[in-house]
Amino acid sequence: MTERIRQTLRESKTARWTALGVVAFTMLCGYYLADVMAPLKPLLESQKGWSSTEYGFFTSAYGWFNVFLMMLILGGIILDKMGVRFTGMMAAMIMVIGTAVKYYAISTHSLDGMMLFGWKAQVMVAALGYATFGVGVEIAGITVSKIIVKWFKGKEMALAMGLEMATARMGTALALSTSAPIAQAMHDVSVPILICLIMLCIGLISFFLYTFMDKKLDASIVADNKGREVEPEEEFKLSDIKFIFMNKGWWYIAILCVLFYSAVFPFLKYASDLMVNKFGVKESLAGLIPSLLPFGTMILTPTFGNLYDRKGKGASIMILGAILLILVHAMFAIPFFNNWIFAIFLIIVLGIGFSLVPSAMWPSVPKIIPEKQLGTAYAMIFWVQNWGLMGVPALIGWVLDRYCIIVPRQEVDGIITPPTYNYTIPMLIFMSLGFLALIFAFLLKAEDKKKGYGLELPNIQK
Repeated sequence: MTERIRQTLRESKTARWTALGVVAFTMLCGYYLADVMAPLKPLLESQKGWSSTEYGFFTSAYGWFNVFLMMLILGGIILDKMGVRFTGMMAAMIMVIGTAVKYYAISTHSLDGMMLFGWKAQVMVAALGYATFGVGVEIAGITVSKIIVKWFKGKEMALAMGLEMATARMGTALALSTSAPIAQAMHDVSVPILICLIMLCIGLISFFLYTFMDKKLDASIVADNKGREVEPEEEFKLSDIKFIFMNKGWWYIAILCVLFYSAVFPFLKYASDLMVNKFGVKESLAGLIPSLLPFGTMILTPTFGNLYDRKGKGASIMILGAILLILVHAMFAIPFFNNWIFAIFLIIVLGIGFSLVPSAMWPSVPKIIPEKQLGTAYAMIFWVQNWGLMGVPALIGWVLDRYCIIVPRQEVDGIITPPTYNYTIPMLIFMSLGFLALIFAFLLKAEDKKKGYGLELPNIQK
């Protein structure tokens, strides 16, 4: 008697790719809000009177609750205990609440002239809203990662993760390219945030629809296992956190992650201002050049993920990405390279590097960590990453105000002109982070060779 062929819902290409599209759309909405303020820095300085230090403080708020209150790690534990449906809906609702608070802070005049905890009340309330949103979007990120593993393990997992990241980066690209023109057209810096709030409400509905697909997947797995001798999956225990912390390969990925992303995402927060100050691009157009980076990753991240699925070489891909990151920031640091066409070239190269590392890094985690611990493992990587996403933007803002002002803020006939900055020192800081990321990419490859995780092997099981 022949053995019955396994048939779960994930065996259906239509079902698993549809599931991916639904949850990826929710992440697109989240990433739009995450970067919507980046092109608005000059407008915040002229319309709201913010300084670079205040902008850096606000941007650093993304990681406050995730880092100091360990909300990300708590979210990972909730994910492994309660599952993707509960955790995803919770995360999407937190994103909506945080965005609503942020919109209130930027749009209202009721906070004008007030101080809160030593900062302008508008800056502090907006930062608290952004910090709340940061909890939601990061927990949503680890939830979607576990969803992809659930649907694509043994199949096109790196390609699926690459496509999800590409969709999310579309949100970043739209934010960088549209927020400044919208704000200038409406003469209100808060309008792009209102658009984000509407999009996140739609994203919440989108994830709610996914929960029905997830229920069907679980039911198909139960039906498929009926009549089989299947060992029950061991449940996640808090003691498993110790196992993750003792895993050297996990640490190398976590540190590589924080160093690499700290040289990219904080850079994007200041990239539009860099285009204005170094390359002479108009404020309304300055976001278009940095937006080329996420647009490029939409194509390249799935491409490199597909390469990893079929050919392997995950650790080598990460090494190459770190090298490109170093070269780009080194070129940006050279003072006399100030042609905007050269800036476009560097952004394109950075987009290639930014596609290489994530396309191999995230699909490598399930090769190192058991599936029952994946939610917490991803959450702890994101927690480490948030230290960089919190600290580096604040550091860059402080450095700009302290060491990089060439022409101070001026007011002529009631019109405020923001300061002019020299971005050489900040770019050297980003380059140093890339160099450290390269070191840990080599350490990860050495650990893989020693432990046999299979990072250099293809993901698709034949």
